[in-house]
Amino acid sequence: MITGSYLKKIISCVLIINLLILCGCGDSGATPSTRENTETKEEYEAALYTARTTPYGKYPEQLTYTLGKLSGANNSNLPDGETYENNAYTRLLNERLNVQNQDVFEAMDEQYTDSVTMVIAQNDLPDVMIVEDLDELQYLVDNDMIADLTDSYNNCMSDTIKNIYGSYGRDILDVVTFGGKIMAIPETNISDGPNLIWLRKDWMDALGLSAPRTLSDVEEIIRQFKEKDPGHNGAGNTVGLVCDTSLCGGCGYSSEYTLDIIFAAYGAFPKQWIYDEDGNVVYGSVQPEAKEALAHIHELYKEGILDQDFLMRTSSNLIELIVDGQCGSFFGPWWAPNNPLMQAVEQNKDAEWQPYLIATEESGLTSYHTQNPSGKYIVVRKGYEYPEIACKIVSVLFDYLRYNDRDNQEIVDYYKENVDPTARPFAINVDYNNALQICYGELNHVFAGDKSADDLNVLEYSYYEACESYLKDAENASAEDWAAYTSRITACKILNDGRTNKVESLYFGETETMVTDWWSLENLESDTYLKIVTGESSLDEFDRFVENWYQNGGETITKEVRAEIE
Repeated sequence: MITGSYLKKIISCVLIINLLILCGCGDSGATPSTRENTETKEEYEAALYTARTTPYGKYPEQLTYTLGKLSGANNSNLPDGETYENNAYTRLLNERLNVQNQDVFEAMDEQYTDSVTMVIAQNDLPDVMIVEDLDELQYLVDNDMIADLTDSYNNCMSDTIKNIYGSYGRDILDVVTFGGKIMAIPETNISDGPNLIWLRKDWMDALGLSAPRTLSDVEEIIRQFKEKDPGHNGAGNTVGLVCDTSLCGGCGYSSEYTLDIIFAAYGAFPKQWIYDEDGNVVYGSVQPEAKEALAHIHELYKEGILDQDFLMRTSSNLIELIVDGQCGSFFGPWWAPNNPLMQAVEQNKDAEWQPYLIATEESGLTSYHTQNPSGKYIVVRKGYEYPEIACKIVSVLFDYLRYNDRDNQEIVDYYKENVDPTARPFAINVDYNNALQICYGELNHVFAGDKSADDLNVLEYSYYEACESYLKDAENASAEDWAAYTSRITACKILNDGRTNKVESLYFGETETMVTDWWSLENLESDTYLKIVTGESSLDEFDRFVENWYQNGGETITKEVRAEIE
């Protein structure tokens, strides 16, 4: 079964298929074409068997597979002349496995989603592609369009990758298991910890303001930024706290420009299934604590501490405000120096952005909810002769390359030059749940002299080189080196040393009633929250929203989720 919204997308695509031409999908005939280094049929078959049953076995002939490529902005910051079919990652995969991607479409964001929806509607899938939500995955399984990857996972996924998935518990593989069969390879979302407040420290210094510890401190700093204009934007032109229209992160604190910390200050965790104080499983968005938080956020909006034009901003607009120095505050994760702050520092060397951890509890703790362990899924077209290729590529990219290929200078340079991970054929990440803490700890050991840099894996070593370069000459450091140090050392130290309280999000799946009703309940929630924040509706609208939410499927869904968990 699929949601009403996804079914509408499929129907819409079917209606316009005859108007579009998508070449190269479906049965690509992507079979080995030229024999290399094989002398007899027996040797060839033995090599092919090894390739098909081990993580790193090399195919005896080059295997070309068609790929639906999820791309990144600015060609993923690849060096000039390199493409998604010819870069350090594809060359490594060719060398190690003798495989080459042939991209039948390359797109990002909504364009990628539309392309995937189209090939699904046509039943003309590339050999391998990424799907971005469970609706699509469920549809592909229900319609028998993708391959069973159970044997491929068991035989061709490295032990390290299996251990990585194991660090998330059973949840991550359970999501991609249907009828006892593994039908997709999941991405992993590492634990990012709570969002930090990122502030213009140079503006704070100009106004004599101290580091914030509480939400009230943050609000006063933003108030001073607006009233006293340390950024010299002109009276009334400095923008307050920028905010995404989603208001809070659905899958966790990996979202930028959201207000999860403000909600958490009231004990509210919208969009999450959590335990209430009586131990009942409840949906955070309809709890009374969320109403209190919305009342406070409305006051911030009314005063202008929250950007009063946030409803009209796109992600690009938010980045422009930050880069151009029109605002000096936003909530974001530890990796915010990579995007958008690297660009801001590159444009203005005097812009000093610093992160701060804000307490949400009177005791000084910062509460935050856990996040969905996975958000993207690699699938293989049913009928493709070499379904194991997905597991082998994941093993090479996230095990062999990271832990056994320290001398791969091309990849080291990619990390140093901030080439985006979307440059990989599979635009996902696979890493331990506590990867952030592991990396910070390893770097700390080296800088403290307790460990040699030669002991670091290739990813950690690239960060070490960038951080070391920054420390040698911080005043003249590149924006890339600043971003590496500020994210991997400054922000991670704050999270490592901070006192936090992890609130477990309990459910990320899809119940029977969610399949048909969840999309409308999400729309109801979004509309109500935004209207309350902006004052279009009074706070009393929250109570009507809760009543409607339960009456229109929410009560049944709550029972279903409880049955799944309890």
